[in-house]
Amino acid sequence: MEPLVATPSFAVPLRLVVGVVAGTIATFAMDGVMTRLPEGMTPPLVAAGVLTDRRPGDAHPRLAAVAHYLAGGASGPLYVTLLLFGEALLGVSVSTYLFTAAVMYLAMVGFFTVVVLPQARGLGRSRIERIRLDWALSAAAYLAILVPLVAIGSGYLQ
Repeated sequence: MEPLVATPSFAVPLRLVVGVVAGTIATFAMDGVMTRLPEGMTPPLVAAGVLTDRRPGDAHPRLAAVAHYLAGGASGPLYVTLLLFGEALLGVSVSTYLFTAAVMYLAMVGFFTVVVLPQARGLGRSRIERIRLDWALSAAAYLAILVPLVAIGSGYLQ
């Protein structure tokens, strides 16, 4: 039996960089969707409010923007990491990209609706439902941009 020999490669780190760039672009695209939804930019304000123990309406807009763009940029390499695991298990294919996107969607929506949103102060039940729906639509828009960008960027690295 031969020993396992790893050959250093820039492919994985470069794909993570592609994830950061794609995640940032997808966040800007997500903003376009959010501003057209009933709750607008409330989800980032909810996150900022939870971070500072304030109501979303009292959260600082700059903190909300920073949290939003950092999370969006960081979600890109998170998706790439999930994709690398998916490719190791299932091979490189369109179905692997779509499966990984579904996992990422569930993680994004689940984290916001189960961890962040319940900690928000001063929101009524009907408003929470609107925010949850708006976030689900915004996350879908994010992934609709992120996944093709990662696929294109990864294709250039092959």
